[in-house]
Amino acid sequence: MINDPLPIQEADLPPLGADFSERFEREKRPPCQLYLVSPSAINVSFADALKSALSAGGVAAFQLRLKGLDDDVIAQAAEPLQRICADHETAFIINDSMALAKRLGADGVHLGQDDGDPREARALLGRDAQIGVTCHNDRHLAMEAGEAGADYVAFGAFYPTHTKEVQSTADPAILSWWITLFGTPCVAIGGITPDNAMPLINAGADFIAVSAAVWNSPDGAQAAVTKFAALMP
Repeated sequence: MINDPLPIQEADLPPLGADFSERFEREKRPPCQLYLVSPSAINVSFADALKSALSAGGVAAFQLRLKGLDDDVIAQAAEPLQRICADHETAFIINDSMALAKRLGADGVHLGQDDGDPREARALLGRDAQIGVTCHNDRHLAMEAGEAGADYVAFGAFYPTHTKEVQSTADPAILSWWITLFGTPCVAIGGITPDNAMPLINAGADFIAVSAAVWNSPDGAQAAVTKFAALMP
């Protein structure tokens, strides 16, 4: 009897050198874009902040990530935000819950490692839904997500952040590795600001996901988005 092989884990893979991608010819990809993530708690004035941020232009997606609330409360909060995103041609993504994404008719869902399988989300939400998966700093998780049909994989955290609990610290080399080998877009997330985003953009991030650097900017959300946009080719 032949035993099934044990699944490959990140620790089983060889380490990545900073020059990994330089050994290969990179396929040309679209320019990096901005992906906004909401604070974990919002109030009624947040709709104005979102409208201001999106009015700067160049925001590809907005993820509603509210924590500690039931779906009915999140659905109520989502209604005006979803309209604003539609008005600005920005994809509206729900965090964690594929059922809530279905209920709202959202453009997609972002799944953590404990939030379900991308195949299940695809069956529920349809072929046009944007399905993203958190992969931390784990190449194996990213390959699994890609094989399961994810539309993007998210790596991070790249920098210290208070937006969410950090489970792993990612190296920009993982972005270069991913885009060298795979066509599925990758998202860089975690503590990204206009001052530290360029190494991630240069490493090959297709999207940079930002939260506090926009919503907590002393210059306002619109100015913060404008600063990020100026970094992108």
